[in-house]
Amino acid sequence: MTIDFKLALAQLTELLNYQVVKVSGQAITLGDILFIPVLIFIGLLLTKWLTKFISKRLTKQNTDPNAIHLIQRIVYVLSITVIIISILDFMNVPIAAFAFLSGAIAIGFGFGAQNIINNFISGWILMWERPIRIGDFLEVESTKGLVEEINTRSTRIKRVDGVHLLIPNSKLLENTVVNWTLVDPYVRCSVTVGVAYGSPAKKVAELIMQATIEQEETLAHPKPVVTFDDFGDSALIFQVTFWISSQAESGLRVAKSKVRFRLDELFAEHKIVVAFPQRDIHLDGSLTINKN
Repeated sequence: MTIDFKLALAQLTELLNYQVVKVSGQAITLGDILFIPVLIFIGLLLTKWLTKFISKRLTKQNTDPNAIHLIQRIVYVLSITVIIISILDFMNVPIAAFAFLSGAIAIGFGFGAQNIINNFISGWILMWERPIRIGDFLEVESTKGLVEEINTRSTRIKRVDGVHLLIPNSKLLENTVVNWTLVDPYVRCSVTVGVAYGSPAKKVAELIMQATIEQEETLAHPKPVVTFDDFGDSALIFQVTFWISSQAESGLRVAKSKVRFRLDELFAEHKIVVAFPQRDIHLDGSLTINKN
């Protein structure tokens, strides 16, 4: 059986040139429609390669990760826009032909997806104004965690317990958010301790200061401050306030724990007793002892 390749090629060409629809006087053929996925695939592949290339170059130049993230999003949006315009130009379809249709779709999309649009716009505001950045330690309502990624719809936060949390971008703009590292990573710590009555107050203050400044996390400026807070029910109350550089809440707990460990050693060396609650019991009347 002999196959006429010229005839088959002519039939294939005729099939691909088959007019499917006509838009503003421009004919859209079956070949045009079949070639669209190829253009989209090539466009997305080039976009992915371009964003990776730019990211690697900026990373080598020690560029801020937040700026890299913003540039990636801008490149991605611009690339998608170029792909869409290129496809319309390839099909000889004027963009004005879709003006009415795109307007109707936009109105319907706006009513049906207000939250999505709100989060999308909020995401761009976060990336552009940078009130929240990658690597910041946030406190959102009862949640504390480290920002790992800011997307166009939501922000991914790794909580202190290791669980990942997705927070809508609009929530980060509309609600009160505590950013521990917005301006600098410096955080104030305080440790309170009570010693028994009769302890030398000035010596206790010296030991507390010594235990604090010996820790490598303690910053020299601002200088730690030890205060004699109060005469408690069962103790003399002292408090030391000092500053550390920490990117997360765990740094505070570790720093305060080290100070307490050192205090326990110093108090033991100088025979200073850490106070504990004491109660005196007074009995009125006489006790009767039954000898039977």
